[in-house]
Order: sequence, then structure tokens, then C-alpha cells
Amino acid sequence: MSHSVSRRARLKHLLTQTRWVAHVEFSHFQREAKLRLAALVVAIIPSIYLLIYLSSVWDPSARSTSLPVGLVNLDQGFTYREKTLNIGNDLISGLQHKKQLGYQNFDNEAQARERVRQGKLAFALIIPRDFSANAVPGLQAGQGRLVVYTSAGNNYESSVLASQFAKALGEEVNQTLNEQRWSLVLSASAGSQQSVDRLRSGMTQLRNGALELANGTSKAELSSVGLHQGATRLQDGVQRLADGTAQLGGGIRSMEASLPPIDDVRNLRTGAEALASGHQELDKGLQELRLGSQRMAQSVSHFKTEADSNVFVPSAVADGLDRVRQGAEQLDQGLGQAQEGQQKLSQGATTLSNKIRTLTFGVRDMRAGLRSMTGKLPEDSQLDQLRNGSLELARGTSQLHDGLQRLREGSHYLSAGIDLMTQELPSAVGSIEGSPEGLAHSVTPILEVDAEVANHGSGFAPNIIPVSLWLGAGIAAFLVHLRLLPRMAQSFSPWAQFLGKVSVPASVCLLQATLVLLTVCWVLGISVQHPAILAVMLALASLTFVCIVYALTRAFGDAGKALAMLFLALQVSASGGLLPVELSGSLYAQISPWLPMTWVVMGVKACMFHAFEGDWYTPMLVTLCWGVASAWVACFVGQWRFVPVRRMRPLLDV
Repeated sequence: MSHSVSRRARLKHLLTQTRWVAHVEFSHFQREAKLRLAALVVAIIPSIYLLIYLSSVWDPSARSTSLPVGLVNLDQGFTYREKTLNIGNDLISGLQHKKQLGYQNFDNEAQARERVRQGKLAFALIIPRDFSANAVPGLQAGQGRLVVYTSAGNNYESSVLASQFAKALGEEVNQTLNEQRWSLVLSASAGSQQSVDRLRSGMTQLRNGALELANGTSKAELSSVGLHQGATRLQDGVQRLADGTAQLGGGIRSMEASLPPIDDVRNLRTGAEALASGHQELDKGLQELRLGSQRMAQSVSHFKTEADSNVFVPSAVADGLDRVRQGAEQLDQGLGQAQEGQQKLSQGATTLSNKIRTLTFGVRDMRAGLRSMTGKLPEDSQLDQLRNGSLELARGTSQLHDGLQRLREGSHYLSAGIDLMTQELPSAVGSIEGSPEGLAHSVTPILEVDAEVANHGSGFAPNIIPVSLWLGAGIAAFLVHLRLLPRMAQSFSPWAQFLGKVSVPASVCLLQATLVLLTVCWVLGISVQHPAILAVMLALASLTFVCIVYALTRAFGDAGKALAMLFLALQVSASGGLLPVELSGSLYAQISPWLPMTWVVMGVKACMFHAFEGDWYTPMLVTLCWGVASAWVACFVGQWRFVPVRRMRPLLDV
């Protein structure tokens, strides 16, 4: 019980001492209105700084049309697949229609570049003369070049915007070109299906013709067998006729009595004439058959050429066409040989017909002038010619048979090749599904945002608020002599000395925090998720910052105030205000968790946007620890200067 009473007495004594030191500090402001006005101005400075800074970066995208950007279109266009394109004109029209920036048209590239160097343009887009010619065919990656000219020295942020503009513009142009290319691909795919349909129809007709050719050659081969047998028998008869004529001279007289009847001789002459006429008709038929085979070979060769040029015809089809062409060539060769044999056979038949005609006439006249005919019998050379003619006739029919046999085999090869090619032809060409727009731009990233922020200014506010509060704490420190105390306070407790001395700057800082909160909520109109907790966080941050400034001043004198400003710069770099701290360098990333402003920024974000899953108590606890540690340093580090109360004067000269 006595211990509790003693502790309450010590606390009461501490508060009495603190109140007395605070009364001395506040007495100057009570007596002089200028000091009160100066304190009010100091209290307003953080809010003014916050308002000025955030208003300048509040929503840059809403004022993007004020950024001057030059457009220079030198593109001459390009004719691609009978279609004239000018990507440069389309690009300029699209940019001017969107009105995202303050576009200005220039006809002279040099003038636009000069305006950029003079700082009158943020950057300039220059479209070269051959842009469409290089971009549309797409022969090489990046061959179509768009020039975005900027000056980083004039304004680095403008150069960053120019880089982002160039990247977005390149993606947009490539997407447009890809849509047009996919449109051509889809059209070509539909045309290939029509070509395959026509090819199948032609192959069906060709197959029917090959079957008819095979049937015709089979019949012709069978007929040639009989023709060859007849020619062989004719050769035997002619041989015997020649032998008998040779013996005629010896037995002319005996032959006179046994002359053949007139009807037999007449029938022999008629048969020979019919044989010669038949051979002439056969020769004409072979000529027509060969002309037909040649036209078929030309058609197959032309068809194979078209199939080789079509990427959608399988290789097996091309092989089948090649076998068809070979069969057609063999057919033509066989018909040529058959025609040569037939010509020889026709010549022999004509010769035979003439000789038999002569023989029949001789037999007819023999009855009237047998005695005068004795001296006019045919010579041996004529008989040899008769033998040779019959022999050539037999050979010609043999060649005709061989040619027709090869013709039949070739027709079978032709029919088999056409059947194989017909089977290998696809029934349909696989078409590409989708639209040109979908094929060119099939992926769309979806950005899901947690703890959403209304605009750039609202998002930057949590980083500027602690800076303004630190700035306010540093200015508030100039209102009083931080190392000067009344001589009567020399025996006071260190905590009473510190709390009493810091009461004026702390009160001003609390007022600063209140005004900053009002500026955020009502002047700037930023939506705050936890306004009451934000008020506590700002008040705690202001008191912590003033304790840090006080501790530095107590330890290093007036140089401590300068150190406080350097400490501010270090914390701004290490708290992720301008860039994520991971991008600021390993040093800043390592010291960031140990700095008070880092935790104040996190706490303000948690209160304003419910960031970091709404964890505001951890930053508040760390900030409180910094405040207590700084207060302890301010109490026990450094020396006080004790002076009479009458020498206690404000630090500001107003």
C-alpha cells in the first residue's frame, strides 16, 4: 500500500514539474500574438505542402492532352496482293481519333526534331517513307521501323512516357497487321478447299477415260492376234505362189490345160483388194488412237505441274501422277511402234494387191494368149519382192501385236495410278477456325487489384503525408530553444524537463496532424477506409517525428536539425515513396525495415486503403517504439543550458 502511494506521489510530482516547464514555454505565446500567429503558420505548412504536392500529381492522365507530341507521316504506302495499303495514314488517323495526347502534325521531319530539342515538344513520332513497304510483308522481324524521338536531358519523365508510348504503339500496329494477315490466311484456306474439289472432279473424269482406254486396248490386242495369224498364212501362200511361178516356166504347157477357173482368180483378186483396204482403215484408226494418247499424256503432265505447285496436294498424289505420266508415255511409244508396223503391213498389202491384180489379169488373158505369155513370165527379182513384201507384212503384224500389248499394260498402270491418286486426295482441307481479330489477339491479361486506389494522387498520398509531418516537426523545432531550460528546472526529473520542453512543438505537431487529416478527407476528398485509426496514426507519427528531431538536436545541437533533414531524405529513398524499395538498391532495401517512416507509410496505407490486409496495429506499434526510444535519448543524451526565466526567449524573431 505504501509502495502504491509512493508511486502516485512520484507521478504527481513529475506532472507538476512538467506542467511548470510547459507553462514557462507557453507563456511566451500567451503574451505575444505574433508568436501565436507564427505557430499557426507552422501548423498549416504541412497541409499546404501536402496540398501543393498532391494537386500537381493528382491525375496526370486527365491532362494528357496538354502534353505536346509531334506527328510526322512520310509513309508512301505499299501495294500488297493487288491492294494498296498505307499503314502510316491509318496510324495517324487512329491516334488523332483517340485524342490521348496533344498531337501536332508536321510535314518536315527536321522541324519536328528541332522542336523536341528546343523543349517545345515532349517527343515526336516519325513514320519513314518505306514503313508500309517494310511492315506489311513481314519478311524480317522488326523491319518496319517507327521512330519516336525525344530528349531525356530536357525532361526525363517525358522520355519515359515516350518509351511507353513507343512500346504500346508497336503492339497496336503489330496487332492490326496480324489481323489483316490472318484474314488473308482464312481466305486462302477457303480457296484451297475449292481447288481440292475441282481436283477430285478432274481425277474422276481422268479415271473414267483411263478405264475406257484399257478396254479399247484389250480389244485391239485380241484383234491383232488374228491379224498376225492371217499375215503368217498370207506369207506362206505368197511363198508357195512365188515357187509355183518359178516352176511355171517349166510347166507352162501342162499348165495351159489345167488353168484355174475364172471365178477362182476373180475371188483371189477381190480378197487382196479387201485386205489392202482393211489395212488402210487400220492405219487411220492407229493414227487417231496415238493422237488421243498424246493428248492424254499432255493433260497428265499439265495436271502434275498444277499439283506440284499446290501446297495442299499430298506428295502421294504427285507420285501417282508421275506413274500416270510414265504409263501414258509407254502407251504412246507402243502406239508409235504399232503404227510403224501397220504402215509396213499396209505397204505389203498394197504391193500384194497389185501383184495379185496383175496375176489375175494375167490368168484372165492367159486363156487368150497363153503362148504369147510364155515369154512374159515375171522375173526372179519380182518374185523376190513378192516374198519380201509378205515377210514384212508378217513382221508388221507381230510388231503391232507387241505394241498393243504394251499399250494394254500401260493403260493398266495408268488406271492403277489414277485410282491411287484418287484415294490419296483428301476429302476436305482442314480449315482454320476463328476470326482474324481473335487469332491476332487471343490473349487478354486481366489485372485484379486489391486495396484499390482512385487515382495517382491518392496513391501517392501515403508517401507524402509522413514527409509533410516530418517537415512540420522540423519547422516546429524552431519555435523554441530545445536545449534551454529555466534555472529552477535544473533539479527536475529528466522526463519532466523533456516533456515540459517538448510540449509546445508537440502541440503544434498535433495541430499539424489534425489539419493534414482534414486536408486529406475534405479538401482533397480522398476516401479513407479507417478515418479514426488514421487520425491516431497521424498523431502518433507527428509526436514520434518531433521526438526524433528533439533527440538529434539534444545530441548534436543545431547540427541535429540538419541531420534530421538528411535523415528525412534517407527515409524517403528507403520507404518506397518514388520506387519500390527493391529497385532502389540493396542498401536501401536492407535498412528500410529499420526506419520509422517506412512503418508510418505502411500504417497510413493500411488506414486509408485497407492495404497489407488492414494490418495497421503493427506499424503503429513500431512507430510508438521509435517515439519512446527517441524520447529516452532526448532525456538522457546531451546537456541542458539553464538560464534565469527572464532570459527565456522564443527562437523565432517575430
